[in-house]
Amino acid sequence: MEADGRQDARQWVLSVLRQYEGPLVRYALRLAGDEATARDAVQHAFLRLCDQSPEGLRDRVGPWLFAVCRNKAVDLVRQRRRTVRLESIPPGFPGPDPDPADVAEQEELSRRLGEMVADLPPARREALDLWSAGFTYRQIAQIAGYSEVNVRVLVHRALKQLRAHPGVKGLMVSGEW
Repeated sequence: MEADGRQDARQWVLSVLRQYEGPLVRYALRLAGDEATARDAVQHAFLRLCDQSPEGLRDRVGPWLFAVCRNKAVDLVRQRRRTVRLESIPPGFPGPDPDPADVAEQEELSRRLGEMVADLPPARREALDLWSAGFTYRQIAQIAGYSEVNVRVLVHRALKQLRAHPGVKGLMVSGEW
């Protein structure tokens, strides 16, 4: 019976790994600035996950993983005394191999948008990054350690600042954002 429990836990960790590894690495890469540090932070988060039970985390697995990963990435960055610029992140990294035609088509857009986002203050940039990854305001607050109201303000101001940027009008296809 004990072997079945270990097998179930193993399957749960593997399913969470498949779902969150790519987004966690991208998030940690934005925070840490280099792949090695990002992967160290993600590995730490998944090692900590192995000590958790599925019942204990229930529907909080994503926010919990991102919070653990964020804390480790911030610790590692502090240890190495580095700063991160968004434009240093290669487009499409990491994940399944993207279609070369799509990469070529999106490269200029990504570069220009990356420059605009890089100009945002760090707290706004982080909140916007998590929001665009699909997290709710409450989850972002749990991950980043801000109040939910503060997260709403950070995302709102980040979007407002991006909308006001002179280069945004040229990036928008429909003219509305």
